[in-house]
This record gives sequence, structure tokens and C-alpha cells, in this order.
Amino acid sequence: MKRSLIIVILICVLCAVSAWAQEEAPAPAETSPTPAPAEEATVTPEPAVEPVATPVVEPVAAEPPEAEHPAAVEHEGEAEHEAAEHGEGHGHHGVPGNILPLWTALPFVGILLSIALFPLLAPHFWHNHFGKVSAFWALVFIIPYLIKFGHNAVYDIMHIYLIDYIPFIILLWGLFTVAGGMIVRGTLRGSPAVNIVLLLIGTALASWIGTTGASMLLIRPVLRANAWRRNKTHVIVFFIFLVSNIGGSLTPLGDPPLFLGFIHGVDFFWTMHLLKPMVFVVAILLAMFYAIDTFYYRKESAPPEDGTKEPLKIEGLHNLLFFGGIMGGVLFSGFARMGAITLGGVHIDLQNLVRDGVIVGMGLLSLWTTKKQLRADNEFTWFPILEVAYLFAGIFATIIPALAILKAGTSGGAAPLIESVNKPWHFFWVTGSLSSFLDNAPTYLTFFTTAIGKLYPAGVSEKVAACYLMGQVSPAQAAQGVANGFDYLLAISAGAVFMGANTYIGNAPNFMVKSIAEEAGVKMPSFFGYMFKYSLPILVTTFILVTFVFFV
Repeated sequence: MKRSLIIVILICVLCAVSAWAQEEAPAPAETSPTPAPAEEATVTPEPAVEPVATPVVEPVAAEPPEAEHPAAVEHEGEAEHEAAEHGEGHGHHGVPGNILPLWTALPFVGILLSIALFPLLAPHFWHNHFGKVSAFWALVFIIPYLIKFGHNAVYDIMHIYLIDYIPFIILLWGLFTVAGGMIVRGTLRGSPAVNIVLLLIGTALASWIGTTGASMLLIRPVLRANAWRRNKTHVIVFFIFLVSNIGGSLTPLGDPPLFLGFIHGVDFFWTMHLLKPMVFVVAILLAMFYAIDTFYYRKESAPPEDGTKEPLKIEGLHNLLFFGGIMGGVLFSGFARMGAITLGGVHIDLQNLVRDGVIVGMGLLSLWTTKKQLRADNEFTWFPILEVAYLFAGIFATIIPALAILKAGTSGGAAPLIESVNKPWHFFWVTGSLSSFLDNAPTYLTFFTTAIGKLYPAGVSEKVAACYLMGQVSPAQAAQGVANGFDYLLAISAGAVFMGANTYIGNAPNFMVKSIAEEAGVKMPSFFGYMFKYSLPILVTTFILVTFVFFV
């Protein structure tokens, strides 16, 4: 097995290196004074920066104390520092996206197709080797990328892991660990009314303790409440819809895509603008659920009564303090300014290191202070979070060229796609549709980058562009042609979070919930059964209504 894997990797690497070697004159295009490198150089020369600097400088006099988004009020030099610190470094250190061919994203497509198909076609192999599959696709991309681009490729790889992947996994791990230290006990009968209440509680909690945290906290009470019922698959499906996905819309703590947006400059509380579309979707889904659950409930025989009723109680409540600590750490990183360190050319904010340290500390405290028996009663294992960590390690590596190509805008290989996505509802459906299959966290980041590349010139730093996407555009800036990207960011955020529920692979908790339910004896639909029986007729219909109400 190991020898075969090594041979396949070497063959793929050789094919990639050969393909790059056959590209017509890529090196001269990078080094000669032709129009191609001029496009990459637009970050630093005055002609490319001045149009951006003018609208950025204007707010300084009016809003100098604003600390949440200093890039929006900084002068030209500080904007360049922000660019290097938060992802614009591709223009300074990394590989420019306009010299990358589209086929460099094939490993990204490969790993995502593996996630979709292997569990169906070779479930035993996948269960035992999914980490190796992820590493395979990562190496297929990384090795030829390093051979071709050298230190620029090293910068790109370090940047994606230090700025995006590691904070992303730390947050998921912290929420998963703390949630696993709480258990809801008591006698619950899974009537339609009780199930509605449980779904509402989980949906409300998801934005504050994460879709992963809320899912892990409430899936077992929901399963215990409905254990006596024969028809309960729909309960778990709607749980995935609401608790594991849509409920996480309101804060960066709620869903990984929003956390990535927060890392890249979106205000912590800006996502509260998703409240209206979220309430709209939740109301429709709960009404559908109540009708479906009532129909099946009336077919059930009376629940067995053993004469004992255990009062409802929550054990491990001290873990709420650790949830609060995690939220405090994330908030701190958004508002504090402590300077930065540089590692391999990548600028890392010190406040982000503090945030990650706090999250790890909260998780360790939860493990130390929670009785092992409580976690055992909660059937807590590390497998779900390990699976997510292994798979996302490959996803984040292979997404590097896709992000760079999209960020290059109309000068990159994705020009036809970028030119065809023009309106907010386009972004809602494109982001959402890809989030359904490609996992919503990297998809959000991809189209967040696409919106920046499409709406703003290359000289705009990422944090400044994030301000514009949040609608922070003055009348004077608007008069100078600075686009207000509010509806675009709202559409991208809603698409990534909402449509992650369309498939089992759309969001990290989906597979966790499915696995736990199947262990409890619930017969869950297959990958395509979930889509054709539930998500297409229920979710897609709802999202069409959302499109006309909010994005057209």
C-alpha cells in the first residue's frame, strides 16, 4: 500500500513538473518588462496605489480613533503593511495568480471528489486511509509547486497554514472539546413540540458555541428523545439543516467560513446582518419540519412507559465558562492591536497568537476539569475532529492556486468565471453551490477573494477591501468609484453558511452528526439520497425564495 502510494505520487509529480516545463515562456513573462509583470507590480508603484489611497485617507480626519479596522483609515504605507500581513503578500512574496494555469487546481478538485466518492464507493478503505488520501493530494500539488517556484511557493504554503488552517483547526478543536464536556440528561419524549424546541435551542446556540459545538452538545439528547420512534430520520436531517449549518450564521464563532472572513478583516459583529435571511430560512424550515414530524408522529405507537421519569439536567455546566473564554479570545483578536512577528516572510499578529493560546487553554482546562465518566457517557471520541483536521490539511494546501488565480481577477485563468459572476445573487448561488460539494470554509475564502479581485483594483489591501465589502464606503469614496460591496459579502456569507447543509460534505459537523446517528441505530440516507429526498426539494426551494427576497 505504501509503495503503491509513493509510486503514484511520484508519477503525478513528474506529470505536473513536465506540464509546467512545457508551458510556453512562463519564466520570461515573469522577468521581462512586459505587461504581465506590470500587473503584478501594481501593488507598490504610485500609479496603482494612488487611486486607492485617496479614498482611504479621507476617513482619517473623521474617524481617527476607530480601532476595529485601522486599515480603512491608514495612510498608504500602512495599507501596504496590512497587505503583507493579511494575504496581499502574494504580490510581494508569493506566486502571482496570473501566471498559474487552471490545471494547477486539479489536486484541489481531486481531494474534494475523493471526499465525496470514496465514502460511497470504498467506505472501508476511506475509513482507514482518508488521512493518506488527503496527504496524497497535498503532496501532488506541493512538490511540483516547490520545484517550480521555490521560495515564493514556500511563502504561499506557510501563509495558508499559519494564517488560515492552524487558527481554523484550533477553533474547531476548542469548541468540539468543550462541548464534549457537557451532557444533557433527563426524560424527553420526542413529540413535534419537543423536537421544535430542541431544534430552536440548537439553532440559537450554534452562532455562539459553533455549529460543531451545538451539534455535539444536542445531537445525543435529540437521539435519546426520539429513540422510541420508528420514523426519525427526518429529525436528524433537519438537525443538520438548522443546528449544524444555518444556525451558525450570526458570528464568526458560528461557522468556519465566517471565522475565516473574520481573520481576513470582516468585523466580528458584521455577520449579525445575516439575521433577517437566517430568520426567514429558519421559519420556513421549522414550519416544514413541524408538518412532516406531525405526520410521522401520528403513525407512531404510544411510547413505552417504565414508570420512571428523570428530571432534565445539564452536567458539566462549568464548561460554559470555557465557551465564554473562547468567545473572549476571538473578540480580543478582533479588537486588540499588539504588533506582529514575521515567520518565513509571513506577518502574524500577536493578538492572533494570544487568541489561539486562549482557545487551546480553554480546551485543556475542559479536559482537566471534566470527569472522564461524563465524556464517556457522552460517547465522546477524538475521531470526528481528527478526520476534519486531516482532510482540511490537504484542502487548504491544494486550494492555494485556486485562491491565487481568483485573486488575479480578470488577468488570471479564471477570467471567464469572474466575468460571469456579477451580481449578489450570482455570488449567493455560485458560493452556495460549490459550498455544497467543496466544503464551505475554503469556498467562502475563494469567493471572498474573488469579490475583492472583481470589485477593487489590485492595489487595495485586503483589510481595506473588507471594509468596502462591509459597506463602509463614504459618499466621497462612492463618488470616486469605490464600490459598496455590502450585498456581495452578505450573499457570499449566506451562500457559504446556508448551502453547506445541501450535502454531507458541505460543513464539518454534517458527517459527525450522521456518524453519531448511525451508531445510535438511525438509518440515515445515502449521500445522494440525502440530496434528492431532502436538500433539493426542501432547501433549494427555500433558497430560491431567499434569492428573490434578499439578493435580486
